Amino acid sequence: MSEPGDAALLAVRVVLGTVMVVHGWNHWRGGGGITGTAGWFAGLGLRRPRLQAWLSVLTEIGAGALLVLGLFTSLACAAVLSVMLVAGLLAHRPHGFFVFKEGYEYVLVLGVLAVALGAWGPGEYALDTAADVAVTGWTGAGLVLGVGAAATAGLLAVFWRPRETT
Repeated sequence: MSEPGDAALLAVRVVLGTVMVVHGWNHWRGGGGITGTAGWFAGLGLRRPRLQAWLSVLTEIGAGALLVLGLFTSLACAAVLSVMLVAGLLAHRPHGFFVFKEGYEYVLVLGVLAVALGAWGPGEYALDTAADVAVTGWTGAGLVLGVGAAATAGLLAVFWRPRETT
């Protein structure tokens, strides 16, 4: 890849990673903190909502930090995709597409960006590249999709119990 392309990948990784870190930090320390996040998760039908809140914080901050560093990039992207799939399916899908109506527009963009970053790879300015362990192309995208979808399916199978309608 060219130097401008590698710089662009660095920018994408840093921005996506920072967004995830700040989002996780907000679930932990912002607004209602863990208690508020757990209450929101319970309202979405997730069982063990306090555990879910902590898992969300750890996943978002951890994956975000890994993306900034360009370390285990495919797995970090898979974690971002899984978080976006859960958010999209449980919180945003019922509201339609547009983000200003609480729709899934924003989480769709972040999820697709995570898959694309899996295909592009972390770029030259990444720890994965320095260690010669970067996963790119169809393999990278497939890893992101496979691990992200499996993590989402596992979480929903174990913890999601939708509200019964009467």
